[in-house]
Amino acid sequence: MKKRSLAVSVVMGLMALGLVACGGSKSASSESTASGSGEQGASSDELSVAIWDTNQEPGIKEILDDFTKETGIKTKISVVKWNEYWTMLEAGAQGGSLPDVFWMHSNESERYMSNDMLLDLTDKIKASDKIKVENYPEDIWGLYTYKDHYYAVPKDIDTIAIWYNKKLFDEAGVPYPTSDWTWDDLTETARKLTKSDGSQYGLAVKMDNNQAGYYNLIYDKGGYVISDDKKKSGWDDPKTIEGMNILDTWIKEGLMPSAETMSENGEEVLFQSGKVAMVPQGSWMIASYKANEYTAQNADIVELPKDAKTGKRVSLYNGLGWAAAKNGKHTEEAWKLIEYLGSEPAQKKQAELGVTMSAYKGTSDAWVKSANFNLQAYLNMMDDMVIRPYSRSTVSWENADNEIITKVYTGELTMEEACKQMAEQMNEKLAEEQK
Repeated sequence: MKKRSLAVSVVMGLMALGLVACGGSKSASSESTASGSGEQGASSDELSVAIWDTNQEPGIKEILDDFTKETGIKTKISVVKWNEYWTMLEAGAQGGSLPDVFWMHSNESERYMSNDMLLDLTDKIKASDKIKVENYPEDIWGLYTYKDHYYAVPKDIDTIAIWYNKKLFDEAGVPYPTSDWTWDDLTETARKLTKSDGSQYGLAVKMDNNQAGYYNLIYDKGGYVISDDKKKSGWDDPKTIEGMNILDTWIKEGLMPSAETMSENGEEVLFQSGKVAMVPQGSWMIASYKANEYTAQNADIVELPKDAKTGKRVSLYNGLGWAAAKNGKHTEEAWKLIEYLGSEPAQKKQAELGVTMSAYKGTSDAWVKSANFNLQAYLNMMDDMVIRPYSRSTVSWENADNEIITKVYTGELTMEEACKQMAEQMNEKLAEEQK
């Protein structure tokens, strides 16, 4: 494929500013600014490492320190807010000053791979005694493979579950949810926990909370967001609309805060303040909830509900990748770090420290013991997983989807109208990808 123009790259980079992350949502994004980035963030004898989640920084730094002790190679980590992260990478890609090692996300990976910005790791992986492809989920490799070449090593894997506030359940005399509950049960529970004066709501699902939120409803009902061949949107599929109608019920019955409230405060903030009783969240949120005194005392986790008709309980999942700049000044050292971060010992330590679930198969069992929550619920959700929908222009069509779905929250569109509009705009963008 020939490289796309610089103008297109700039536009797509700016589109990323409205993107919902996975492996870290907007609510999980760092609120700190970088101590430095790219070549500006590290001295000539240090590897610059860039991430976007401040909650993961302490654990990642400890693992980086282990790497330095083992190899003598120094590192300097920078944490950049999610929105600013992609702007930083965009500028670095244009100016030839990308960080040495950095997180890559499925929404952006093909753009960077196809534009020849990332270090090709294919031969290095083949020669490695630490990185064996079969030890990681095939779908995660797929996110970072372009024309049969690997450009990142899987960092983690994430699944979705429901967080619930035991204190609010106890006060209302409502039984805690169990692994056998259905979406109908969740809706009825939300009704019991919603107060008419607006002081408390049964649940919260933000307008752009797709992977942790409404995508799971769609796939439970047998619908889809994008076809397997990446050529067609599934937003107008009747089963997709059926799943989204569950969300529509929550909106119409006022079981969730208003769109304005959720725009100003993420689900994490609303949950930690006792404003909502339940939130669907990704496994990447553990560090934040563990560190918060209120949720540490009052919250727990349960598997996503099942569909009452099909019995399905699908979790959308994704995984970040550790990538390196193709034209970095320290590519050999960068590979050594990526190889170390993807190795079984480092992946196991990532899990033990509670940073997140690890991509290396079998290492996430240690993660379950990293906090006093029912983290097993997240592992149980691995029984039926669907990879987060993506294509070359994910950022573009997801941003447009978010704008359209917001109009359902505000009452400007019906759910069916919104789904058909999302299908139309997405199909146009997918058609452009085929040219």
